[in-house]
Amino acid sequence: MKKMEIRIAGFGGQGVVLLGNIMGKAASIYNKRFAALTQSYGPESRGGSCRAELIISESPIEYPYIIDPGIQVILSQEAYIEFGGKASKDTLLIVDSGLVKVDNSPAAQLLSIPASRMAQEMGRPVVANIIMLGFLAAHSNIISREALERSIKDFIPAGTESFNMKAFEMGYHYSLLGDRPA
Repeated sequence: MKKMEIRIAGFGGQGVVLLGNIMGKAASIYNKRFAALTQSYGPESRGGSCRAELIISESPIEYPYIIDPGIQVILSQEAYIEFGGKASKDTLLIVDSGLVKVDNSPAAQLLSIPASRMAQEMGRPVVANIIMLGFLAAHSNIISREALERSIKDFIPAGTESFNMKAFEMGYHYSLLGDRPA
């Protein structure tokens, strides 16, 4: 991997930016790569559009904005309409199947997981992003699993480590059960 561009998109309150921060720190601090993170919010802090865009590279990053994301994590229907439906055939497109209805013929390599439903079943809807991160870790080798686990612990509130690690494991092991169509 020379350089990977990653877009995470959804709405405010889903932990989109937190996910970008966790991945950026994991890549830069624990995997010793370069990382650049940009973020964008809609006018509302909760419920408005939100995205985090991350570049991970083996060499210094000269331009911090993504041009052609190799991975997109889509957490809302609006984000899918804006970004997911336009993804190229080389893009790994991961959607929350409980929140995103995919059109009949996406060009991208599509994977799905009902992360929001799984988080609700755990009793804490706020960990859907961590479930999604575990799923992404199982399908990509951009950032090591160990680095992601260490970085999660750096960002989450004290006392929630075991719960968040359980959410990460659920997402990671969901992929072992076989990917499901969106």
